[in-house]
Amino acid sequence: MNKSAILLPLLLVSPVLTAAAQQYPVKPVRMVVPFPPGGPTDIVARLMAPKMAEALGQQVVVENRGGAGGAIGTEQVAKSAPDGYTIVMGTIGGLAVAKSLNPKLGYDTLRDLAPITQSVSVTSVMVTHPSVPAKNVKELLALAKRGGGKLNYASSGNGTITHLAGELLKLMAKVDITHVPYKGGAPALVALVSGEVDMSYENSLIITPHIRSGKVKGLAVTSAKRSALLPDLPTIAETLPGYSASGWYGLLAPAATPKHVIARLHTEAVKALRAPDIIEKLSGQGAEPVASTPEEFTAFIRSETEKWANLVKAANMRTD
Repeated sequence: MNKSAILLPLLLVSPVLTAAAQQYPVKPVRMVVPFPPGGPTDIVARLMAPKMAEALGQQVVVENRGGAGGAIGTEQVAKSAPDGYTIVMGTIGGLAVAKSLNPKLGYDTLRDLAPITQSVSVTSVMVTHPSVPAKNVKELLALAKRGGGKLNYASSGNGTITHLAGELLKLMAKVDITHVPYKGGAPALVALVSGEVDMSYENSLIITPHIRSGKVKGLAVTSAKRSALLPDLPTIAETLPGYSASGWYGLLAPAATPKHVIARLHTEAVKALRAPDIIEKLSGQGAEPVASTPEEFTAFIRSETEKWANLVKAANMRTD
């Protein structure tokens, strides 16, 4: 067989692959948010989606699919066709914690999903209802020790950063505070503002206006360093050395999604995160844009999974 006969199929295939790469996307992209509308994950998704849609030339439709601390929506995407038309704005809970809480989980993050980019890192704030008689972390811990489990805290679901923050505090301070899980950050916030629960570890994206209006009391931030958004609030670590619990979100597609599609989604997601107006809106609410590579995000998920698995085991956390 001559060389031209061997090269002909390759010459025919190459333009086809190039055309496929250029054609994506040819229809709207669905971005699943695994929580109800109005929460912090939803806010980030709805900021990024229009920017990505403009660059992709197709709609990016945000779809809320809440439940199980983000695991239901994340699993839905993991089991979707790997064609780049269904992606998820995943969170620490559904991506790095859910498997430790539930060994029967229907997906494995790094086996069944392809990381695109970490979107943001977000600080949470320890907040209480105004009726709680504690002005700082020290007083709250003293109140918890006297109450013997009478204090309770809301979370946005089992395995979410708000749940992890609460259990980490209980473990390190040796106090008993009852966990009350809700189906997302927005319902948990409503419960806190109404006085249905005593306290929470609310995401700065949604809690800052309520602290400033006096509807809730901000006691401290969960990050290792003070927040530029709320500089007057101390860190929990200033009272409880070594404490640190920050949330994060990121985009992923089903595993086996073609590499050229992942690359295109990564390019447009990073452009969105680096747009001056998006940076201003995110930083103004206490969120820090990250825009990592798929490889960096993969390594980050792996390290976070190991870190929080140790807490799940030590605190004997359950999907109650």
